[in-house]
Amino acid sequence: MIPLRDYRPSGAVPYVTLLLIIANGLVFLYQQLLGSQFVPSPLGRISQADLFILQYGLIPRELVHMRDLPPLIPIPIWATLFTSMFLHGGIAHIGGNMLYLWIFGDNVEGAMGHLKFLVFYLICGAIAALAQVAVSANSTTPIIGASGAIAGVLGAYLMLFPYSRILTLVFFFFFIRLIQLPAMLILGLWFIYQLILAPTGLGPGGGVAFFAHIGGFVSGALLVYLFKKSHVEVQLFRRRYY
Repeated sequence: MIPLRDYRPSGAVPYVTLLLIIANGLVFLYQQLLGSQFVPSPLGRISQADLFILQYGLIPRELVHMRDLPPLIPIPIWATLFTSMFLHGGIAHIGGNMLYLWIFGDNVEGAMGHLKFLVFYLICGAIAALAQVAVSANSTTPIIGASGAIAGVLGAYLMLFPYSRILTLVFFFFFIRLIQLPAMLILGLWFIYQLILAPTGLGPGGGVAFFAHIGGFVSGALLVYLFKKSHVEVQLFRRRYY
């Protein structure tokens, strides 16, 4: 299932959501401009793009031991909790992340306000990264991507608007349909998917940081109570459709 849009108006221009999408896009463009030209490094000859990811991605072993491994970077190690959120490994990686942020971010931003939403997004992203570090403390594979922070947005959306209708592309072999489904179903299944496949994302070879997704989603679902505007209702039991 691929969500395409929701039908709930955000009530305000989602400036922060738009700026986050633009920022991610610009960083990804910069990564592509670095190209695959090989450069010398303490690890041998690697591409400029890979060197950039090694420097500004979050490397669990570095954070756990608070020791910068080569290649060194000019920022504190803890800062990679945040710089890593703006790095992506390919067009499908950033495309999927930005699609989810665009669909669900505007409503959560509207429910929190611009500044609170930005702080919420960064906190969820940091918690998500720490959740992945907790299960791969000695890994030297960089953790990159906005998906942990966006998972926090998904968790908040689920708590705030569980019955909002989401236009979803559903396909199963030859069955392909556009169907309006409640957010509770879409996001609930997404979270279950992360739980089921979480063990497969671990290992020295890298992969999908499922525990970051889980940590981000849970933190977003809990922190929404602190960040939402006082008049915004958390719809836990009341059945409403939008």
